[in-house]
Amino acid sequence: MGLQQLGDRLVRFVGGKTGIWRVLAIRLVQGDGLPQAERVAVCRGDEPSPLEPQWTLSGVISNIRYVERPEQQELTLKQAPLGRSEATLAALIPIRKTAAWWNLTQEERRNIFEGKSHHIAEGVRYLPSVARQLYHSRDIGEPFDFLTWFEYAPEHSEAFEELVRTLRRTEEWRYVDREIDIRLVREA
Repeated sequence: MGLQQLGDRLVRFVGGKTGIWRVLAIRLVQGDGLPQAERVAVCRGDEPSPLEPQWTLSGVISNIRYVERPEQQELTLKQAPLGRSEATLAALIPIRKTAAWWNLTQEERRNIFEGKSHHIAEGVRYLPSVARQLYHSRDIGEPFDFLTWFEYAPEHSEAFEELVRTLRRTEEWRYVDREIDIRLVREA
């Protein structure tokens, strides 16, 4: 399947000089970084990308993975939609995991993801204050495995920071070999 056939499931984050999201910081957490950019545009499907980008990160909305039915139901009930007017802050956190992670079976990854790291249980604690969307990039040949996108209101900044600190201390994060933390503010 070509990328154009993915329709609105394909999302591109384009770092450059245009876009409604102004970059507050691009911080290297692990591995190689990205060039600095002033703004980030979020383009869906075949929407044209801004000219002269510093970088483009693409991902696809895919089926839910590593989640059991009761967890999925709880996430669905509590999740806030993206694009809320009060959620003027965002974080784009591209992540790549090690070959050791991908060499594990899906059951082994699920055990680390939720059984040991409590990724879902921790994330649910911050809903609906922090809206989130995961984009899969590994299957479309991108340099990251996942693009994690979060939106939240300024009054929930500390809650978001707590969530990020908590997840980065888990066993799951020992398998991350590249991570960049891009913080943004929405400006019309």
